[in-house]
Amino acid sequence: MTIATLTRPWEAMSYGFLDASAKRELRRKMLKAIAVPGCQMPYASREVPMARGWGTGGLQVTLTLLKPSSVVKVIDQGADDSVNAASIRSFLSKVSGARETWDTTEATLIQSRHRIPEERLRGDQVLVLQVPNPEPLRPVEPNMSVARQMHADADYGRLWLILYEQIVRSGRVMQGAAYPSLVNGRHVITPSPIPRWDVPKLHMAQHLTFLSAGREKRLYAVPPFTKVEPLVFSDVPYQVEDHAALTCHRSGVTGYFMNEIPQDDGSSQFELSDSHLGIKAIRRAEGEGGRIGPTWYENGKMPQ
Repeated sequence: MTIATLTRPWEAMSYGFLDASAKRELRRKMLKAIAVPGCQMPYASREVPMARGWGTGGLQVTLTLLKPSSVVKVIDQGADDSVNAASIRSFLSKVSGARETWDTTEATLIQSRHRIPEERLRGDQVLVLQVPNPEPLRPVEPNMSVARQMHADADYGRLWLILYEQIVRSGRVMQGAAYPSLVNGRHVITPSPIPRWDVPKLHMAQHLTFLSAGREKRLYAVPPFTKVEPLVFSDVPYQVEDHAALTCHRSGVTGYFMNEIPQDDGSSQFELSDSHLGIKAIRRAEGEGGRIGPTWYENGKMPQ
C-alpha cells in the first residue's frame, strides 16, 4: 500500500466549496440544533467568497446540505432577482451542480434573507434563514456571557418588560421584524428579521428551518411540527401587519405581504413581496398557466 492509494487526486476545491472538516462540524452542530430546538449552537464560521453580514451563515448551512440532486431557490426580502439572491444562487449551482429555480414548489432547499415564501412549504423542503443577530437578549443584556446564563435559566423577564413598556407608551407592541418567539416552550429566539407576518409560518410547520449567523458564529433550528409562539400577553393578542386589504399594482393579488412603493405625488403603490408568486399570478391571469401552491395565508388571514 502506498500513500497515493490512500489519497484522492488534487482538486481545485472541495465539492460544495467547504472542506470535509467544515461540513462535518456544521452537520454535528445542525443535528444538535434540531435536538434542542431554538438553542444557539456555536460553530467555527469559515470564510466564504462574500462579505460578513451578507448571508455567510446561511450560505455555509446551505453548502453543507447541498447535493447534485438539490433544487435551490435563493430570495432576498422576497425577491429572486436581486443582486444578492442571484449571486448566491449562481455560486451554489456552480460549486454543486444543483439546479436553480425561482419556483417555491419546485425547490428542495430554500435560502432566504428576511422573508419566508407565501406558498406553504412541504416536509421534503428545508428553509435556511440568514440571521444578522441571533441573540434576542442583546437589546436588554449586551454582555453575551450573562445573556447565555439567562438562556440557561430561561430568564426572559427583561424581554417581557420591553414589550410591556411598548404597550404602555404606544398602546400596542411596536416590535416589528425579528419578533422574539418561544420555541418548544423553552428557548426564546429571534426568528431573523422576518416581519411579524412570517413568524406564524414557523409554528407547527412541516418543514425544517435552520437559522444561521456567520458573523456571530451561531446557528439554531426549528424542527418540523415544533411550537413557535410569539411572546404576547394574554390580553394583548399577537397581530401581524395589516396588509389584508392591499392590492399588488402589478399582479392584482390581494391578501399577502406587500412592499410599499412611494410615488412622486405623495401616494403609495403596493407590490407583492414574494416576487415569484406575483409572476405566477400574472401568468395565470394572462392564460399562460402557472400553478400556485397552497399558501399560508388566505385573504390576509392564516387558517387556524
